[in-house]
Order: sequence, then C-alpha cells, then structure tokens
Amino acid sequence: MKFWTSFAALAFCCGQLQAHPLQAEPINHAYVFTFDQFYIPQDPDENVVNGGFLLLAELNCTACHEVPKAWQERLKSKPGPNLSGVGSRLDADTLWLMIRSPQHRKKGTQMPGLFAGEAGDDEKVEGLVEFLSASKWDAPQMPAGNEDRGKDLYHKVGCVACHEPALDVRPPKVAANAEVDKPGNGSVPIALADAYDVNALAAFLHDPLSMRPAGRMPDMRLSKEEAADIAAYLHVGRVAEKATARAALKMPAQGIEKGREVFEKMNCVACHQTGQTSPPRQTSLTKLDATKGCLAEKQPSGVPRFDLNELQKRALKLALAAIQNGAAPKLTAQENVDWQMSRLNCYACHDRDGKGGPEDPRAQYFGVNDSTAESLGQLAHLPPSLDKIGRKLTRGWFEKILWGKDGSVRPYMDTRMPNFGREQTEMMIGWLNEADVAEQPVTIDVTGLLKHHRAEAGRQLLGAKGLACVACHGLKDRKSLGPPVIRLTHTVERIQPEYFKELLLNPQVTQLGTVMPPMFVGRKKADLEIESIWTYLREVEGQPLPEGLMSSEDFELKPGKEKRVIIFRSFIEGAGSHAIGVGFPSGVNAAFDGMTSRWAVIWKGRFLDAMSNWQDRAMPPVKPLGTNVKEMPAATGERVFGGYKVGKDGVPTFLYRQDGQQVEDTLRPVKNGFERSVKINGKETKEVVSW
Repeated sequence: MKFWTSFAALAFCCGQLQAHPLQAEPINHAYVFTFDQFYIPQDPDENVVNGGFLLLAELNCTACHEVPKAWQERLKSKPGPNLSGVGSRLDADTLWLMIRSPQHRKKGTQMPGLFAGEAGDDEKVEGLVEFLSASKWDAPQMPAGNEDRGKDLYHKVGCVACHEPALDVRPPKVAANAEVDKPGNGSVPIALADAYDVNALAAFLHDPLSMRPAGRMPDMRLSKEEAADIAAYLHVGRVAEKATARAALKMPAQGIEKGREVFEKMNCVACHQTGQTSPPRQTSLTKLDATKGCLAEKQPSGVPRFDLNELQKRALKLALAAIQNGAAPKLTAQENVDWQMSRLNCYACHDRDGKGGPEDPRAQYFGVNDSTAESLGQLAHLPPSLDKIGRKLTRGWFEKILWGKDGSVRPYMDTRMPNFGREQTEMMIGWLNEADVAEQPVTIDVTGLLKHHRAEAGRQLLGAKGLACVACHGLKDRKSLGPPVIRLTHTVERIQPEYFKELLLNPQVTQLGTVMPPMFVGRKKADLEIESIWTYLREVEGQPLPEGLMSSEDFELKPGKEKRVIIFRSFIEGAGSHAIGVGFPSGVNAAFDGMTSRWAVIWKGRFLDAMSNWQDRAMPPVKPLGTNVKEMPAATGERVFGGYKVGKDGVPTFLYRQDGQQVEDTLRPVKNGFERSVKINGKETKEVVSW
C-alpha cells in the first residue's frame, strides 16, 4: 500500500498525461468479475456450487461440451469475439503472443491456452497467426481523438465500474490531500488496447457488440468522437509488446490453409465466429472426469488451460457433481434474474435485493453534470436500485433502456446505461415482471371516463399551489424549481400505472432511499387525485404546464417560431364564439366566423394568446395580439357552415353552402396581404385582401 500511495502521489503531481494502468494488481487466473466478487474460499459448498455453474457458462465450457437438456437454458454458451477482420485490428506479434500463452499476454483473460510446448506446436501457432492475419476489415474512418477528453470520459461514463481507474485521476469529491482508495475487487483486463490499431479501437468502442456479440463488453452509447477520444487515451504511453521468441524461432511460412485446418481441429470455432461451421459438441458434462482435462493439474496441448485458481476448481467440480448426480432445479423468476445479472455483471452498477452495486472506490468516480443535483446524494450519482423494477417500468421503456434509444431520464447523471444487446437481455423483462408482482396489487382506473378524470385537476395538484410536485420534477422543456429529479414528461409511457399509484401512496416503502415525501398520507381523496394526475400526464402534450413551471409566453401561439400554420378554435374577439383563428409563419393572421361562414378579421404581427381559452371557465374572447386589425365585410346571402379541410401546406380551406351552392374559401399570404380564393361549384375566382 505504501508503494502504491507514493506512486499515486507522483501521478497526481505530474502535469503530463499518464498512461492508463492495465490493472493495479495483475490477475493470474481466468477472471469472471461476479465470481470473484461474490464467492470466497470460506463459503460452504452449497453456495460455491452456484459459482461453479457461473464458471461453466462464462468460461464457455458449454460451447465445447454437450449439456443435458434440463440444463441447456441455464448453461447456454456465449459467443466469443468475432475474429472476422482481426488481422486489421491486431498485428501478427500480438496474435502470436495471445495464441501461444493467453495469460501471459493478457492477465485475467478468459481465453484458454491450447499449446503446452509440445512438438509441432510452434508450427500450429504460426499457421493460426497467418490464417487470422489474412482476415482483413475495412474499418470505418473514425475522427482524431483527444487524450484529455478521453481520460475524462473514461472516468465519467461508467468504464470504471468494471475496468481499472487511473492513478492520476482524483474523484470529484476526494480532497486534494486525501489518499484515493483503489478498488478491492479485481478489474476486467484491457491489456490489448495498446495493441489495437487506434482507429480500429475507436471503431470497436463505438460498436463493440459487432465484435463482442456476447455483450460482456457492452455498447456504452458513445458517439464516434467520444469513442475516438477514449481510444486515444488508452493509447497514451503504450507500445505493443513484440514477440521476440517468435522472431528467434525463424519459423517458415505455414500457409493460410494450414492455419485454417488448425483453427478447426483445435476447436477454436466452438467460440469464435470467422465464417467457419461449428463442430459437434464434445463429451457430455454428465460423463466428464473432474480430475482430468481442464481440471487436471497439467494440460497437454489441445486441452484448454484456463489457469484456474483453487476456488474456481472447487466450484467447477461441485457444479459437475451436481449435474451428474441430479436433475436441474427449476429456477424461480427471481433466480433467473439474478443469474442473468451475474452473467452480464449488471451488479457492477446496480443493486437488487441487497446484492451488488459499485464498491466505494469505484462509486467515487460516478459524478453529476448539474451541481443542483448534489442535494439528492447517492441518488444523483449512482445508477438506480433495480428493486421492484419489474412492476415499475412498461415493456416499451424496458426496450428503450436495454437495447433501444432515448431511455435515459436522469440527464444530470454522467454514468450511462450500457446496451448489452437484445439477445442477452430481452428474456429478463418477463422474468422481472414475474419476480416483482406485488403481494397486494394496487388498483387504479386509467380509463379517463370517470367524472374526476380531469386533466386540469391533475395539473393543479402538480402545481406550486397544489402539492408542489414541480418543486422537484420538471416537465417538457422546463426544469424543476429545485433539484433536477426525473422529469414527468414520459411518465405514462414509462411507468406502469399501478406502480405509479403505489409509489405516490407510500414512496418510502415502495422505493427505498427515495427523497420523495409522502404527500398523499391523510388525504381523503388520494385515490381520485392520483387518477387525476395520471389523466393530466397522459394528456400532457395538449395541456398547459402546471403553475410554477409556466410563463406567460407558454400561452402565446407562435406560427413564426414553429414555422407552420397554426389553426386555433376559440372565442375570438371580432369573430364570435365559433371562431377559427389561422396564423401564418409570415406574420399575417385571420379569423373565420363559423356561425356566419365568413372571414371576420385579419391582422398583422403576433397571433393569439390562448391563456383564457385554457384557464378561464368563463372563456372571455381571445384578443388578436398583433396590429392593423381589420374587420372584413359582412356575409351576404344564406350560408351554412360545413367545416374545413387542411391542405398539405397546412392552410385550411373553409367549406360552406351559400344559397344552395357549395363554396370553398381560402386565404393565402401574399405581399401586403392575402390572396383569397373562392370556388363556387368548382369555379374559382381570386382577389387580393389587404389593409
């Protein structure tokens, strides 16, 4: 520890950008994050056996070995890295080192070694190098990266939840004279970043699932520029290791075809995609001898060598014994959730049922980009708990979060929700729904048909003179009056209505740690009020904002700003109670009187203010806001209004019958006024209307 502290101090005081550390303490065994995090040698066998099942799946034992039918879903193998185009990503020396001795080149790798130095191994390794080097990839050209921005991003967006934080980066809240704690759990190795071509590394970081389809390196939703910045940072001070032993061998060329044969015979195709056909599975797990093969003290060439530690060997032996001695236990929905969260390492960021979440030395790097969020404490910094999430989110929002877009509702949080791929996460939605069913279901009527289902009532409750929800929650484009808690804009799309009511009635029990106060305790009409709020949030796009968030400008209709024709039905001064206002982006406006079927007034400049229409039950006439208000001539003849139709340009044409004839009446802006088009039984006449 003393050595590390002094080295860290040197790193902090040095002005030059430091190379990113591969790992603070190298790992000398095949590293599975959640196994090392949740299992220790002192654990009883009945606990360690579950770690063995995890290793069978994550070390991809089941990609080679036949799995009993009852265990196939749980022990489903994962696809290894896609090696198509690997010759454009890694040079020949790196490929040679990685194939010859994976744990030497990349400490902690899950890739097993297949060569023990026996006769013919050198030729096989060289053949594999030539075969893989020949596989090229036309990588997309990425922008030039900035190392400093990359360093900042790496420590903000969530990389440090799994990977090693740098020694020269001081977390936001750690005092300048304080020692920075380093992670107690090991870090997922990134030791090949230095060997990657920097452009290829940036392309990989931008779209990792195309090369790592198993999702263990998830998509962090980086832009091309962000991916290039992090790639540039990971290349600072790094020089790819040279394979001096390979050069000393002076091995003659083996040929691509020989390498292809070795790739197939050594069963590399069981894990890796290269366009090859996967071979049949090998010996069933039910027939394996736990003292031989991968679990033996020493592996000959051709037998995978994972460099397992003693706890891993014990766990695997227990798991094999369980598979061989009994039927697979049927997992509950919660056990299935826990299993997949363990496989994907969701616990690195999230906790569920008291398990997981980032350890403190990693959590200290999780920050916010809005200082007003600091009052929320850990709720602002850390990814949310997943307790009850299955009855909280709608399926549509689950899809947005897990593999879609626009699912983030915490813009103040720097950390991002990764995309692990649909294939790896879709099954979790059903499991979560089943696992999180409430013991005492809450009922809520969201039909909108009951007398109290009034959006205006819900709006008033949310407002500053109601329950003051806007003190914490923003809406649409408006921030809250206080801390930037989740905005309510997408509530109905995002939250299941039963959970919404459950949360409002008892927030502290429903969502542990929330800062939301129990506003509905003791309110006799709480059920009705909550349904009114839901009605408002369902209709929010067509409703004014709650008091406290709105300004007078919110009620003004602005065709010029919206760059479209606005049609607004209301009681308009000069056009009567059946008026239809038409505002044009060019700054001229008109109102049609539906009672008398005529153009009643025209004016210039600003259009209309809708405040009285939305807020005043008496609904006094809306006054034109502009200038040069001109009253149009009275109607002649007998007219019967027939509505209006809107053209592709958004301009309405008003329909009415005059003295028994069908009329179509349209105003369009022209210089200094309008051009009026009147069609009577299809025959058109035009005139200019001006001031």
